[in-house]
Amino acid sequence: MSIAALVCATLFTGAAGYISLVEHPARLQLDDAPLLAQWQPSYSRALPIQSGLAIAGGVAGLAAWHMSGEWLYVLGSLVLLANWPFTLLAIMPVNNRLKAITPDQAGPESRTLLLKWGKLHNVRSGLGCAAALLFAVALASGN
Repeated sequence: MSIAALVCATLFTGAAGYISLVEHPARLQLDDAPLLAQWQPSYSRALPIQSGLAIAGGVAGLAAWHMSGEWLYVLGSLVLLANWPFTLLAIMPVNNRLKAITPDQAGPESRTLLLKWGKLHNVRSGLGCAAALLFAVALASGN
């Protein structure tokens, strides 16, 4: 289970990091309408992948803790699973506002929201990175 936790956390981090470091900065170079038109389906496609990886990694980390007694697995699981409440409380209100705007209505408001979304998504990337690091340290400790 420890390998599964680490793999899920690193896959989550890779996906989130790609979005934060590559995809979102690139789309911000677009004009307002294409920017929003690109973000909307991209978000919808990423949601099940990232949410599924966070759950799978969190559950696998808890199972690894149960089997090994290594507290770093619990901590890594909590950090990875923290993406869920963070997304629901901090990011989802921004997502809902962005999804309610059609590309032909895009303008300064949608761009400002997308800039905010990017900053919030960086937190998700950081949580994934921290969880992967915690799982790697736990695994390296031999537990």
